[in-house]
Amino acid sequence: MKTKTERRYLANVQTEVDANYLYTKIAAAEEDETVSKLFNDLAGIEQEHAEKMLSVMHEQGMKNPMPGPSFRARTLNLLGRILGYDYIIGVMTDIEKSISNAQIKGKQKQHIPLQGSEANHVNILESLINNKAKITGDKLSKIEGRHKSIGGNALRAAVLGANDGLVSNMSLVMGVAGATGGESQVLLAGIAGLLAGALSMALGEWISVKSSQELNERQMELEMVEIENNPEGEVRELTLIYMAKGIPENQAAEMARNVMADKDHAHEVLVREELGINPEEMAGSPWEAAFASFFLFAIGAILPVIPYFWIGGLKAIVYSLICSTIGLFVIGGAITLFTGKSVWHSGFRQILFGLAAAAITFGIRHLIGVSIAG
Repeated sequence: MKTKTERRYLANVQTEVDANYLYTKIAAAEEDETVSKLFNDLAGIEQEHAEKMLSVMHEQGMKNPMPGPSFRARTLNLLGRILGYDYIIGVMTDIEKSISNAQIKGKQKQHIPLQGSEANHVNILESLINNKAKITGDKLSKIEGRHKSIGGNALRAAVLGANDGLVSNMSLVMGVAGATGGESQVLLAGIAGLLAGALSMALGEWISVKSSQELNERQMELEMVEIENNPEGEVRELTLIYMAKGIPENQAAEMARNVMADKDHAHEVLVREELGINPEEMAGSPWEAAFASFFLFAIGAILPVIPYFWIGGLKAIVYSLICSTIGLFVIGGAITLFTGKSVWHSGFRQILFGLAAAAITFGIRHLIGVSIAG
């Protein structure tokens, strides 16, 4: 039986091993040699950390071998091969930030002085994305655009969308089942809840994407007007932006003038640098986002309804709970792709919260029954 200390050490080693594995895979998939080298360097840093941690364990009498990549890391790699490794880079950035924040909070809680190295992994990734690693502007735009527009947020949105559909419709189904005894009304309510929720999510996503695009388009139009009417002012603004990145004033001014020599190129650069707008983010279709949101919500929402297509009564309620419980565990397990926590811990926690919501709505049947009877 492993001690708590040994399990903690092993978890830390596993985190470093997984990071090394994923950074190596990302580097192998990168077409640009400069970017690939940077990710290989990150992989090497993670490997060194894992070896040092394992060495400390051995010094303390814990003779554990170096572990291989975890199931979670291999799953992320599979997603990267299918969806593109840009998704995984976003996930890795989020994970590194979570680990850094946890380390800082833990040291503050124990009154341990911060060494400044707690956020090193985050800083390296952000340096890569924000052009502090001397990558050219075109390469930076490619990297930054991909990571901001997709990355971990897209995968997280998919998981949370299915979770919203499952928990909300399971609560609705259980509430109606509690009031009616699980008869045919439950099927109608479940389908209505699925459609209403999915349509609401889809409409909200369409409005969000469309309004964001329209706002960005308006800002880009105004920026072009400023370039045409006040080019010198734009040169000064761009100079200041470059200076803020640590470029000497004379060099920053020369770079700004070179950019402004081509109006279209100047517009593209100023849109990115001054407005912080990435044109690649605007390429997404609001209709695609709406359909994806509808589909993901519906996947979760259909699970508690499935048994009612064939049976009713108490048996349907039991099977509905079984379907929902399985769905909750799968979603909880999927969340560990971003958190790095135990699949069992996250899965059962998700079940607990989901079933608690269902139990509350199912219990309301007593109030409804009393009200109707009265």
